[in-house]
Amino acid sequence: MNKKQIIGIVIFVVLILGIVGYKYLTDNGNKVVGGVTTIYVATGGGKEDFLADEDVLKILRKKYKLEVVFDSWSNGKTVQLPLIRESVGLGNQNIANDIASGNTTYTIHSEGVSTYDALFTSDQRFYDYYKLNPNKENGEADRYSVKGGSLTLNTPIVIYSWQKIVDALMQEGIVTETDGVYYISDMNKLMDYILEGKKWSDIGLGELYGKLNIASTDPVTSSPGATYYGLLLSTLSEGLVTDESVSNNLPKLKQFYIKSGYMNNTPADLFERYLKTGMGGQPMIVDYEKSIIDFANANPDGFSQVKDSIRILYPSPTIWNSHCYAYFTDNGKKLYDAFDDKDIQQIAWERYGFRTGITGGSYDVSKIGIGVPQTISSTVSSLKMDTYNQLIDYLKNGE
Repeated sequence: MNKKQIIGIVIFVVLILGIVGYKYLTDNGNKVVGGVTTIYVATGGGKEDFLADEDVLKILRKKYKLEVVFDSWSNGKTVQLPLIRESVGLGNQNIANDIASGNTTYTIHSEGVSTYDALFTSDQRFYDYYKLNPNKENGEADRYSVKGGSLTLNTPIVIYSWQKIVDALMQEGIVTETDGVYYISDMNKLMDYILEGKKWSDIGLGELYGKLNIASTDPVTSSPGATYYGLLLSTLSEGLVTDESVSNNLPKLKQFYIKSGYMNNTPADLFERYLKTGMGGQPMIVDYEKSIIDFANANPDGFSQVKDSIRILYPSPTIWNSHCYAYFTDNGKKLYDAFDDKDIQQIAWERYGFRTGITGGSYDVSKIGIGVPQTISSTVSSLKMDTYNQLIDYLKNGE
């Protein structure tokens, strides 16, 4: 065998090894190193700490061979912008710069763009809406075909208050207690008290200044606030949300919105004010159940100081804030399946207050040391996007 033949054979072997290596390192556009697949997920807010939890990431790597990149997206942009990494300044920087400068229009089908395997919204209405065809008249971008998915992380809307206030509301027949858990059993009556301008002193709380109020984030600009007002609309409609019931009840909700006064834009700020200013500063606020569990784990000393006076009120019915996962690729499904892991679900609950399952999972809630129900079965369905849009538009512009 001459020297040229040897060189030819070496080149051939190198080419074969290169092809094999390439197949090993790539899988449908996703990088695979050492058998670990990298998955890209466009991700709505509210679950950043959970998704960055070292133990969760360790389980995903060791048990499921997944390395996951969670890119931050606002819910609204997932339907308005092309769902590619370059839309949020990541991925191919040449394309990202083109998008930022407005020189070129890209879609999820454009050559060279960095696509996603899944979408992880922080609001069910955007999950449901993404599965519909884009409304081109409103400038919505082309969408991936959703292969599957569902509600993955859940936390109900609750109202945080204080012992003396809850005792007074029980005397008014607005709140009831069952097995150490407090329920707002007459939300309509509580809303009427607020609309009538009743003072705290009218229900025996002379130490509190001003009128009854429930502080919430602004439904016009905040997803938690919109979810809460969706619950109020469902309550006023007696669970049957129709075009007629929406039209009939929007004026009442508008008045409720006006009487609510100043609103925070982020639930974290509102919950912090509630804890720091106490009963006199924030008598009642709307937030998620997960907030108190997250706080208890992050600040056990602070929690021990307030847990005996804090009261969690569960509207009956309440409404879920659901973080929903939609996958577009087979690799995206791998992560979806991994979220069923019992250890991951336990971390989601014990450290961050996220429930899983239809009624909220099967956890030992007694460990929290505060009134939290084992399961939550009295709920209303999330409203459709069109209904939310109508509600929010009326709050902004309606008379």
